[in-house]
Amino acid sequence: MSHNRHSLPAVVGIVSFCFAAAVYGMGDKANTHNANNVGTTAAANTATTGSSMNSNASTLSSSDRKFMEKAAEGGMAEVKLGQLATQKAGADQVKQFGQRMVDDHGKANDQLKQLASTKGVTLPTDLDKSTQREYDKLSKLSGADFDREYMKHMVSDHKKDISEFKSESNKAKDADLKQFASSTLPTLQEHLNLAQSAEQVAKNEGKTQTSSRTSTNKTGS
Repeated sequence: MSHNRHSLPAVVGIVSFCFAAAVYGMGDKANTHNANNVGTTAAANTATTGSSMNSNASTLSSSDRKFMEKAAEGGMAEVKLGQLATQKAGADQVKQFGQRMVDDHGKANDQLKQLASTKGVTLPTDLDKSTQREYDKLSKLSGADFDREYMKHMVSDHKKDISEFKSESNKAKDADLKQFASSTLPTLQEHLNLAQSAEQVAKNEGKTQTSSRTSTNKTGS
């Protein structure tokens, strides 16, 4: 009897140890399972986000996408040419117009970039070949010569922009893009008015210089 009483605690201890080990093992399996679930959920969320972006890009019509890309190129051109005008222009009004292009189109460009990111559209980051040629041409001019060429280009360019933005504000299939075109249109119309006024200043500036040179030549002779 004495021998059996001493053996009982040892048996109980062994049973307790086995039970604890089993519970601990189950805990490890549960933790591993939970970790796997978290990883799977995160991957699923990432895949859902990616597919949502792709879905936005795929649902955007080709005409809307083309407008966004063209608007981005045009807005970028206005900023770069405007910066050039602040350095090269002779008349104060032309310099002020150039700065206005930098400010207004810079803001519009930022809005368009944000819109493009939600639609899964990658916008161009470089000037198109035609605009690059115009930029190179203008960069070689200064004073009245620059003013005449730059303002002539601005008047023509803004007439085209207004026509395209009007069309998009009426025909865009994407509601957000339609709103962007509609809200930007009044600013473009104001730019055209300013451009036409500055162009007249540039033309008069050229006439004044021509008249001055003619008068100097007569006096010299």
